[in-house]
Amino acid sequence: MGSKDGLVVRAARPEDYAAIGELTARVYVGEGHVHPDSSYVAELADTSRRATLADILVAEYEGRVVGSLTVARPGTPYAEVALPGELEFRMLVVSESARGLGAGTALVRSVIERARSESFAGVAITTMTTMTDARRIYDRLGFVRVPERDWFTDSGMRLPVLRLALVEG
Repeated sequence: MGSKDGLVVRAARPEDYAAIGELTARVYVGEGHVHPDSSYVAELADTSRRATLADILVAEYEGRVVGSLTVARPGTPYAEVALPGELEFRMLVVSESARGLGAGTALVRSVIERARSESFAGVAITTMTTMTDARRIYDRLGFVRVPERDWFTDSGMRLPVLRLALVEG
């Protein structure tokens, strides 16, 4: 999938799953995106299960997994907001120690490239207002807010939906 200055984006392998799960749960809890007691933490940590239902990508730097995201194909359990013709991704995380290396941007770009190569009309993502670093990446890459597609958690928190159009119209 390409490398730049030692950073490689590739498909996750089973031997990566523990590191991905630990990183994903740690970032989501540590940055205040989810409460430590939330049942969602177990889902974030269970990369083995997620990998049977979605595609998992990692950013690897100097042999270490430093970032990850989940690509949710249309019609699969992890696709929450994608409309027909859209590819969705979720759970973008980058290790605190690897921030600034471009891992998050490289992961998102890999999804965009995949969506283009597979003739998707767009890419969709649900974000949170607390995810300011990720939001900067999305804005820089051309994602726009589609507030009519926002949704709410069971606790009433609004989750913004962003979309990158790959095809006019």
